[in-house]
Amino acid sequence: MSLLIGGIISAVLGLISLIFWWSDFMTIVKGAFPIFLLLGGALAVYVGIDEIQDKISEERQSQEAKLEKAREEIELAKAEAERYKEQLNKLKDSKM
Repeated sequence: MSLLIGGIISAVLGLISLIFWWSDFMTIVKGAFPIFLLLGGALAVYVGIDEIQDKISEERQSQEAKLEKAREEIELAKAEAERYKEQLNKLKDSKM
């Protein structure tokens, strides 16, 4: 309960102070605005670069997975071709 009362008193005093020192508050806001823009822009650039790196990494992993799948299919095709060769040789031997 005391926290609620303290919060209400702080909010009222803050509102009164803001009314009396409005010009000083706006001076601070004017001075801080370019800094906020600069920091926000730097953060956006960082997040953008990180997103691009993630996308490249995901694409590389996807390509590696496709390559591995293709290699497995090639191995299966080679094994099947070998099996057909063996059957063909057996058929040739049995006819002779």
